[in-house]
Parts: sequence; structure tokens; C-alpha cells
Amino acid sequence: MKKIFTGIAAVSLCAFASSVSAGTVEEDATAFGARQSIFHASLSPSGKKLAYVGTVGAGGEALYTVDLEAGTPPKRALAALDPMSDLSYCNWITEDRLVCQTIVRRKDDSIGRYIAASRMISVNADGTDPNVIEGRKSMRAYGNIYFGGGIISLNAEGEDSSVLATRGYVKESSLNTRLANQAEGLGVVSHDVVTGKERPVEAPDKDAFEYIADDAGVVRIKGTLNSNPRGYAQDTLAYFYREQGSKRWNSLSRAEIDSQIIDGFEPYAVDTATNAAIGFDNDDRGFKTLYAISLDGTLARKELLAAEGADVDSLVTIGRRQRVIGASYATEKRLVKYFDPAFRDLAGALSGALPGKPAVSFVGASEDERQVLLVTGSDVDPGMLYKFDRDTNQLNPLLPIRETTEGHKLAEMKPVVFPAADGTQIPGYLTLPVGSTGKNLPAIVLPHGGPSSRDEWGFDWLVQFFAARGYAVLQPNFRGSTGYGAEWFGKNGVKAWRTAIGDVNDAGRWLVSQGIAKPDKMAIVGWSYGGYAALQSQVVDADLYKAVVAIAPVADWRQLLEEERTSSNYRLVQKFVGDGPYLEQGSPMRNAAAFEAPVLLVHGTADNNVDVEQSRNMEDALRGAGKPVEYLEFEGLAHSLNDGAARKQMLVKIDSFLAANLGY
Repeated sequence: MKKIFTGIAAVSLCAFASSVSAGTVEEDATAFGARQSIFHASLSPSGKKLAYVGTVGAGGEALYTVDLEAGTPPKRALAALDPMSDLSYCNWITEDRLVCQTIVRRKDDSIGRYIAASRMISVNADGTDPNVIEGRKSMRAYGNIYFGGGIISLNAEGEDSSVLATRGYVKESSLNTRLANQAEGLGVVSHDVVTGKERPVEAPDKDAFEYIADDAGVVRIKGTLNSNPRGYAQDTLAYFYREQGSKRWNSLSRAEIDSQIIDGFEPYAVDTATNAAIGFDNDDRGFKTLYAISLDGTLARKELLAAEGADVDSLVTIGRRQRVIGASYATEKRLVKYFDPAFRDLAGALSGALPGKPAVSFVGASEDERQVLLVTGSDVDPGMLYKFDRDTNQLNPLLPIRETTEGHKLAEMKPVVFPAADGTQIPGYLTLPVGSTGKNLPAIVLPHGGPSSRDEWGFDWLVQFFAARGYAVLQPNFRGSTGYGAEWFGKNGVKAWRTAIGDVNDAGRWLVSQGIAKPDKMAIVGWSYGGYAALQSQVVDADLYKAVVAIAPVADWRQLLEEERTSSNYRLVQKFVGDGPYLEQGSPMRNAAAFEAPVLLVHGTADNNVDVEQSRNMEDALRGAGKPVEYLEFEGLAHSLNDGAARKQMLVKIDSFLAANLGY
């Protein structure tokens, strides 16, 4: 590992120089509001070709392929330019053919909401011969298939051009025919992406939602979730496994679920070498821990990784068969425990050799794992995609993850803790403007979404925009966040909203007590649940924040439950949200009279996470109570407002709103 930089920059796919210079709100909003330059990358089996999904215009995506050996410019092979569709990822199957997943959103007038459907498409590297990978279509079908399947194994059964893919089935009317399909549920097929030929591997199971294959391409695990007679999913997952060489399903584990949390062993992979399922479960301390469970009939359990004071929550895999090489968890920063010594040493050597010692993530590899794709990044580095040759020790930079931020000085994100009113120490991240004294600043408290989520150290485009505009930003991981164990999660951020919102407000009070924020120049900004927290902070303490920005917020929990009534997850959402007077007390729309600070609401009409009516009704409630409110709505955009032009417009609007109400 002493010659990491031998032959560096043999291939460069784009110019790294930038004409962007920080300064005006338009420039900052353009730079930080733009979407990532690339979203997904894949190496061909030989490692000689690269495929990546990149941004086209403000809201489109396209597949680009590159011959790395020839050094030719990227070729656009496939595109999703409609704002109501997304190109999620593309993976090489052979040296010449790939499989991509697309997502399409459409409004279902029967329920008045937007729904999303996915499809897989196989395509040649030059964009020719695109084919949708799906089962037969029939006018006799009793329903629609929204999930178009997913690949669970590459090169199944030793055939270079075949994959194992899940497939959804619906029953068909048998009137006047004996050929109608009577199977329903999720099954598995072996599909040849070159010839289009396929054969069934697993019969459809109406309760199945997942299949897991081992790294030899054999289906070993099935996950099921029962539904009640009304079609609502129940709250127990059941996993089954097969012993090697057997077709018989045996019970593996059961897990209790609501809409956001799983309690019980949840398998993620099967390791052929040890014949074990690898997955997560809570240990006796209440922290998520990584285990291996033997699939030889004994179900012997072995702990693979536990972390002090943190949930182990992610597997680290490598290669085309997604071999497990480690796991990760987040404390102040995300840490990785490698089980594979070679990749452990490689990650350490690369991080140490690169400027700033960034975090290293392996995102792809050739069939023999000698050619590796990796992404590096940090709080002040949005990231770079590299290819590393393990035989020659050559590290070649390929693409910046966010091209538009080049030339901008980014602000450091520092882990902090602050006391809640009851003395509990709340973790979070503080970002101060570059070059500031860190005192008497305009400030923003930025609670995360979820609520079953957490903020982590690293680049954040929204945080960096606010820091560039001169604001101190504090991101609290309030009680109700995940990542800190079952006790920290508590009853969750809805049932125990008073605790969660109390912590969020205590974050603002701490900023003032430390002299970081001026009391009259402090705002709260949030997205999704964070938007809810921003609104509800006014109900709890209307004098604390002088301006409120809520992006795609939940404004009324009862309304949310009604919106979910047409979803199969309704019972799970109902279980997570619960019932009682706290729903009315914890719904800002029902407490608009308590508001004192002006509010800016932002929402997309195609949001299928939080319906746009939440913001529309919140605006009406505030206006009815005589409270100052502004509303910015984006037609046809989903929950993440995944459009650079829209995000730029939003950031410019937020900046002017904050300036007007904070006097900054």
C-alpha cells in the first residue's frame, strides 16, 4: 500500500475547474440547490467499462457508459427526462448489456393521490435494444403491478447473461378461458438479458415481499407479511430459509413492525462460505447488532458486530455478488468494521493518502474484485468517484459527485452535545459559517425528517447553503431519532412528540446560551417530519424562533392517517402514530392560534409521502387565525423536490423570507 498514487489520473471524464464563485444568493442557490452530478455507478465484469447515472438538466437522469481502456468520452445510452419519472440505477450484467430500474409517478384519481411504479429495463451499452423485464400483461388481470421486481443475483446458475429477478403476479379472470393466471404474489424468475428467455424459479407467494439469494445464485430466504381481509398489511414479518440443496422452507425468524421500525432478526444476506444468514436484531441492551444465523438446521446464532452506544445498521458489500466484507454504524462519524482484512487495509491506506483523509466507501467492483470503484467524501468534500486497480496500485479520479460546488469554500460540521431541559445530553452537529467568530450569529435549528432517522456527519447541501449565507446551523438528533438504541428512540417522535419537540427547542436555547445565536435572529427550518417539528415548535414556545420554514411537513396526524387509509400500510402507520388526545395536541394545524412567528410552507403536488393537502390546509389554518404565512408550491414534484431549478427557487425564497423576518 505504499504506492497508492502510481499512475494517478490516467482517465478523467470531466473537467474539475469551476466558474462558480460564492457570493450572491443566486450563485449559492445554484451551486447547492443543484442535484448530484452522479447518483449511481457500476463496473463491468472485466472492470474495463464504467456505467453511471448522471443528471440531465434540472430534473432528468441519464445512463452514460464509458470505455475506460480506450479513454473515450461518455456515451448517453438511456434517459428519463420526464419530471414524473426517475432513472434510479443501472448495473452491468455482461460486458455489453445492463439492467436499469425506472420509477414512474402518476396520480390515481380514484384515491386522489400520486402513486409510484417501478420497472426494470435491460439495454445495450450504446442504448440500443431496450427491453422491459416484466411478465405478461393481460386485460383479464384483477389488479395492477406497481413493483416491477428487482435483481437478487447476477449471473445466476453460471450463465453470464442471466439474472435472478423477483416478479409480481396478479390473478386473472378465468371467464371463457382455461389459460388465465391464478397465481398471485411475489415469485422469482431466471431471466436472460440477452435473449429475453426466462423460466420460473420460485412460485408466487401472495404473502411474500422479499427473496434473498446466496452468492452462488441460489434462493435461500423468503420474507412474508400477511394481510388482513381488507388488504392491510399486518404487523409481523416472518422469514423462512432453506438448507443447502433443499427445497423445503423452514422457519428462520419473526419480527414485529410498524411503518418505520422492525423489532426482531431481519436477514440481509446469505454467506455461502459459512452457510449463514447475516442480518440485524436488537441485543439485550436494546441496540441493533449484527448477527450470523446458521442455515444448517441448528439456527445457531453468532454475534458479528456490536457498538457501544450506537446501532449497527448497515452492511458493507463488494462486487457483483454483493459479498459481505463489513458493517458500519454512526457515532460522531460513521465508522466501518471490515471483516475482510484486504479491504480494511485498502480503505485505511486510501483514506490516509488522500487530502483531508476523507471517508472511503466501496461502491462497485469487477468480477474478480481486482478493479474497485470507490467514493470518498467528508463534511467539506461532496465526494469524488475513483477507480482503483489492486494489481498496479493505480488510483484514477473519474467524476465529482457534485460538480456545481467546485470553487466554494465549505463549512466544517462539528459534533456537539447540548443539555435538554431534563438534563439529558442531546447529540447533534453544529456548522458555522466559514471565517466567522462563531458568536452573535443569525442561526437555524434544522431537525431531521423521519422521524425514524438521524443526522450524520458529512456533506449536506441544505446546511452548506445556509452556512454560505452566514447562518450557524444546529442539527439535533432529538430523542425519537434512530441510531442510538431502543431507549433513545422511546415511543417515537409522534407518540412522544413532547419529548422530541422539547429537545428541538432546547437546541435553540443552547445556541443562545452559548452566545452563538442572537435571540432575535434565530429560525427553525425542517423537511418532512423536520417540517412538522418546525411548525410544532411554535405550539410549544411561540417566542423562541422568529421565523419558521416547513418543507413538505405533516401538519395534522389525523389527516395523515386518513390519507394512508387507501394504502396497504395503513395498519402499520396507524400502529406507529397511535391514538389519543396527543394527536390533536401535537398537530400544528389544530393549534394555529398559538403561532407568533411568520411561516413559509413549501410542498410538491406529487408528494406520495406527505400529501400536499397537509401544507394547503396548514396555510388555510394560519390565515384563518390571522397569522402571517407564505406558501410556495411546485407542480408535479415529489417529496424530495428532486429538481435543481425548483430547489434553487426554494433556496432563494427561503433566504429572502429569513432576511425579511430576522432582519439579516
